[in-house]
Amino acid sequence: MEKKYKKLADVMRRAQKGEELTIAFLGGSITQGCLASSDYHTYAYRTYQWFCDSFPKTKFHYVNAGIGGTSSHFGVARMQEDVLMYRPDVLFIDFSVNDEPVSFFQETYEGVLRRAMKCPSHPALFILNNVNYETGINAQLYHNALAEYYGIPFASMKDTIWNRILAGEFTVQDISPDGLHPNDRGHALVSEEIVKVLEKIRQQAEAEPDGKTDEEELPAPLTDNAYENARLYTIRNLNPDLEGFKVDTQEKRGHLDTFKNGWMGVSKGDRLCVNLEADSIAIQYRKSPDGPVPIARLILDGDEKNVVILDGNFEEDWGDCLYIEPVLQHGKRGVHHIEIEIIDAPEEIKKPFYLLSFIVANGEEI
Repeated sequence: MEKKYKKLADVMRRAQKGEELTIAFLGGSITQGCLASSDYHTYAYRTYQWFCDSFPKTKFHYVNAGIGGTSSHFGVARMQEDVLMYRPDVLFIDFSVNDEPVSFFQETYEGVLRRAMKCPSHPALFILNNVNYETGINAQLYHNALAEYYGIPFASMKDTIWNRILAGEFTVQDISPDGLHPNDRGHALVSEEIVKVLEKIRQQAEAEPDGKTDEEELPAPLTDNAYENARLYTIRNLNPDLEGFKVDTQEKRGHLDTFKNGWMGVSKGDRLCVNLEADSIAIQYRKSPDGPVPIARLILDGDEKNVVILDGNFEEDWGDCLYIEPVLQHGKRGVHHIEIEIIDAPEEIKKPFYLLSFIVANGEEI
């Protein structure tokens, strides 16, 4: 049996015995189910249903931790709270259309994989490569290099569904109204490609019913791996100095209730200051098409020559965006001072400037 199939085969043997298992999914809007008519028609639920149908003696639990418009940079910082706390036995991961095909997102994606592999439940991982059906662009070159390095199975929609579109078997519009998010038929096709791999693994597991994979030592990272232990700081665990900024007191209800637990600025001169120990820092704030929204500036360690502008106005029209702005990457390890100040606030704003979180990485074990 191929090495990359062994952990999933182990899970399937456990399922044959009737063990209670959890199937989880982590990703962006396609995983969340955007443009599917219901959750039951998403690729994630269809794939979960395959496990239920294939192993009827087992009780399976379903966890969908997809959040639209998010990359592996956010994923690695939120995965403990949104998915790993459920101790998944199988974890499907897809950020291939939200991660850009560049080395930075290979590093953040490796952080997702390594963090999952260190979870006490030692889940079997499966990498999914969705694709922009109009352009054929995704990050699979970088993600699948990690799949090969760590021995993780994957399914590529670029190598399968997109090629079928190019061959004229069906059109983009047949499976995706916007060229990116699958409709019900598109989600079914995605799940079919995943199931092809799962069926192959199941056949091999049945051929070796007594097989068992011993846990192997995690190899050294392929990248600089600065983000494996990234942490998400919100009003729940951080108390910055506020001058004009207000905390959002509305209760957060689940991982899809995204614009909560943050800080709000509405007037010119509103300031927020905080010290964070890190070597990599990013700011997550809301960009909204429903402007005007105030604009802020960020000054790191008093460096006024390299001000970072945080513009809450969004040029896209698909909705509010969980935007991430890296402000320090592979920097000097130590305490860094961050000052955020509203510098432009129209008299009649539609929404406040909303600071959601600080994503901080310092290479320490959690």
